[in-house]
Amino acid sequence: MSKSIYEQALGTEFYKLHPRIQERFGYSSMDQVASIGSGVMERIWFAKWAALPLILGASRHIMFPQGGRNIPFTIENYAYCDSLGRETVTWIRKFQFKHAVRHFDATMIYSSERNRIVDYLGNKQHLAVDLEVSAAANGGIRIRSGAQRFYEGFIQFAFPTPLTATADVIEWYDDQLDKFRIRVNINNPLFGLVFHYEGSFESQFIPIKHIPIDAKPLRVESRE
Repeated sequence: MSKSIYEQALGTEFYKLHPRIQERFGYSSMDQVASIGSGVMERIWFAKWAALPLILGASRHIMFPQGGRNIPFTIENYAYCDSLGRETVTWIRKFQFKHAVRHFDATMIYSSERNRIVDYLGNKQHLAVDLEVSAAANGGIRIRSGAQRFYEGFIQFAFPTPLTATADVIEWYDDQLDKFRIRVNINNPLFGLVFHYEGSFESQFIPIKHIPIDAKPLRVESRE
């Protein structure tokens, strides 16, 4: 059985994770299962000054300029091999606001070239982000973003640090609640917090034979 992209990234540190986190992050395309979850975001917040770039990002399923409390959401993780033969995991997040459903999507691969996970944000894989993955002290998995690159047709460039928004994500299992918990902070190095959410959810594995077509990005980027 092939290792998941997270086990490849963590190495022996993978076994420091809570058993339920190991389970959720330990499957690959060979297992033919999907992790499907639902829950509530206790708080979603965004910086008003960042509304315009967030509007632009929302059109490609990258964050959004909307906030609130006790927002229902779903999360779908499918592991599959993409058209380039890369082990891939989807992150399809849908937030059910009163008058709209907001999306925050991504696909992650393990890049042997870069020796780390690369996260393609949005539904067109035009933004590639290096990820640092570690085991948190509470048995959760911590994911922090690093260098970011833009790819669109013949255009490609690395983002200068002041123009980036860096993510700090921790997902852990709460034994008392018997639920997964997640907290996400996205910061700009000059202006501070841009986007934040935190909440809890339950998740289960379901057997699958094929990945839903709408769970895959609209285009696949070969550049990592």
